[in-house]
Amino acid sequence: MPTDQKSNDSTPVVQIQGLTKSYRVYQKKEGLAASLRGLFHREYREVKAVRGIDLAVKQGEFVAFLGPNGAGKTTTLKLLSGVINPTSGEAKVMGYVPWKRENAYRRRFALVMGQKNQLWWDLPAQESFRLHQQIYRIDNVSFERTRDELTELLEIRELLKQPVRELSLGERMKMELTAALLHSPDVLFLDEPTIGLDVVAQHNIQQFLKHYQAERHITILLTSHYMKDVAALCKRVVIIAQGRIEYDGSLSGIIDSFSGHKIVTLQFAEDDAMKELERFGQVLETVPPRVKLRIPRADVPRTLAAILSQHVIEDVVVEDPPLEEVIADAFARARSDQDERDGAAEDQVAEAELPS
Repeated sequence: MPTDQKSNDSTPVVQIQGLTKSYRVYQKKEGLAASLRGLFHREYREVKAVRGIDLAVKQGEFVAFLGPNGAGKTTTLKLLSGVINPTSGEAKVMGYVPWKRENAYRRRFALVMGQKNQLWWDLPAQESFRLHQQIYRIDNVSFERTRDELTELLEIRELLKQPVRELSLGERMKMELTAALLHSPDVLFLDEPTIGLDVVAQHNIQQFLKHYQAERHITILLTSHYMKDVAALCKRVVIIAQGRIEYDGSLSGIIDSFSGHKIVTLQFAEDDAMKELERFGQVLETVPPRVKLRIPRADVPRTLAAILSQHVIEDVVVEDPPLEEVIADAFARARSDQDERDGAAEDQVAEAELPS
């Protein structure tokens, strides 16, 4: 039987073990003759979107799912929301198996996809809200109280009577969030909620989610390509690449795990002192008398001591590289590791097929 996670914080709200999802993709060849042959002898290749994920998320956590396009982030959220079935493995959310699609489970989670609309395009949002009320069987008092609270927080109350197609992208996303939260879900899956939004709209969505999650203590899994979303909202980060989890930990821990360098900015007392700095590290920027160097993390103390012994320095700033750069390096490293694993597996298969 599904369990009530609100009564037991020690039990993970989301629990995944060995979850995989593969697709057979038809390989259409170029040319008329090849197309005709394909009618009778189709060729397929297997795409492994998710490759054996293990994950546990506790109640009240705000977890970021990061990864390049095609990494398996959205597929994982679709599996957890019951939109698709897995190839193998297990998952439970609040004690429910998502792909069984039980009504009791549907009433306790919500999925918001930044590139998909759940509102009727030509109708005012308030009409779609009423439809959600009927779907989730929300009584009038609870519905109106929740609707008014959400629209007040998101500052969209005056837009409820306006057709959705006439709203800006940021306003539509606020309406989508309102619709998703009308039934007060315990778990919220967010897939790129700020995609395409301007800086102001992104900030407004971030502030709302931060406030709402803190007030309601709900569990949220977020995918986003915007590092500002992650930095503003999430303490825990899961990096997924090539369908595998490559990192699970704190946001600050990503830099320690994937960045081997520091960015050192030096303010020299004299312009002519800025010579032959390449021997100390990679020169990223030079604006006399200031220079910015990229130095291996372990070499920073020794390098600074060497520079200070030879030059007069007015100011020194040592900082981590930008988070976007570290994340990109992490993606590249994970892709390289997966290619090596795939290559090793292919070699093993080839060796096994050799005649003895």
